[in-house]
Amino acid sequence: MLTEGIKYTATTVVTDEKCAHHVGSGALPVFATPSLVALMENAAMQAVAPSLPEGSTTVGGAINILHTRPSAMGQEVSATATLTAIEGRKLTFSVTACDKNGIIGEGTHVRFIVDARRFMEKVK
Repeated sequence: MLTEGIKYTATTVVTDEKCAHHVGSGALPVFATPSLVALMENAAMQAVAPSLPEGSTTVGGAINILHTRPSAMGQEVSATATLTAIEGRKLTFSVTACDKNGIIGEGTHVRFIVDARRFMEKVK
């Protein structure tokens, strides 16, 4: 059962593949904003996955974050998503990310509950 307050923390290590110079979002070997967004989305997806009906999943609909500090190659980065609102199929999360030096990003993320089979039929 979905309830506000559900949370999950996803963790990754900054590797070359997750750096700005590799993903094309910048020229420096630091944790890329697109990689931060993916980590935050993963935390939100994982937070609610066990509570969804069989055959359902969530898809990202919106994200609004600030990436406030860089993280260096080799650092561990964690993102925590907390479910703050449930409006039918619309789920809103508060997301915060940190590394060993503190908070590196925060914001909000919206996901929608979908039937996975029907959603993929629309893609065809």
